[in-house]
Amino acid sequence: MRTLAAAMLVAIASLLGLSACAEEAGPPNAGTSTLTLETTSGSHVFTVELADTDETRQRGLMFREDLAADAGMLFDFETPRVINMWMRNTPLPLDMIFISAGGRVVHIAENTVPFSEAIVSSRYEVLSVLEVNAGTARRVGLKTGDQVIHPIFDRRPADQSN
Repeated sequence: MRTLAAAMLVAIASLLGLSACAEEAGPPNAGTSTLTLETTSGSHVFTVELADTDETRQRGLMFREDLAADAGMLFDFETPRVINMWMRNTPLPLDMIFISAGGRVVHIAENTVPFSEAIVSSRYEVLSVLEVNAGTARRVGLKTGDQVIHPIFDRRPADQSN
């Protein structure tokens, strides 16, 4: 019965466009890459795990109890759209950074509440979301309009550069 309920939650979340709805933690993503946030205070380099499948996007950083200060998870949604996230089963407070197809920060949700099922919306169409430890956006001076450098933004056509 619990398995059926979990499957139903995953299906409902998928229909609503929600991230982070799996019952089991599963292993961390194996692949990592480098991402740079370009702010007025300089370049800030992070090692990120890429969540680019339905499974990895749904699992996200759920059940993680620690995250290095220079680490994060980059969610690639493949096509720009309004994204809705939540913090279900996520014990770490996070900053969610919503990024356009052109690699520009369009919205920052700072210090999201651990374990919350409240919706955190991108508000605008975005290609990706970067999750980092709470306080990171403030620490590096990140603002809307700042540039994010990562290969997922390099593969977009020039007309999607914003």
